Amino acid sequence: MDQVKPDGYVRVAFATTNLEDIDAHFGSAKRFYVFDVSEQEYTASRIIEIKEKDTDLTIASLFGIDIVYFVDIGPAAAAKLINSGIFPIKYKEVVAIKDELNKLTKMLGTNPPPFIKKIIEKKAA
Repeated sequence: MDQVKPDGYVRVAFATTNLEDIDAHFGSAKRFYVFDVSEQEYTASRIIEIKEKDTDLTIASLFGIDIVYFVDIGPAAAAKLINSGIFPIKYKEVVAIKDELNKLTKMLGTNPPPFIKKIIEKKAA
């Protein structure tokens, strides 16, 4: 069971094949590695295993996630993610999860972009 987290964190999920890199297409991802990230640290939360290729079921399994990272996504799936309150981030190349976590931690401690500020404010409300 997930722990209650303090204000000022975001819950992110990474589409991954190897639990080390953001290297999977959203629609064909078999797992998402979930982390809670604050300006001080990041903590692995859980791994979401995807059993069936179904966009609606995948999005439902990501309930509670604020941001999801992947290497590609179709327009219909992207719209469904956004409508579910999950912010999609697409990379054109494979990126190490650890590198993205370090970047996100640093960003939270300095001046996060408006969409992240909005996520944090919504959690605090």
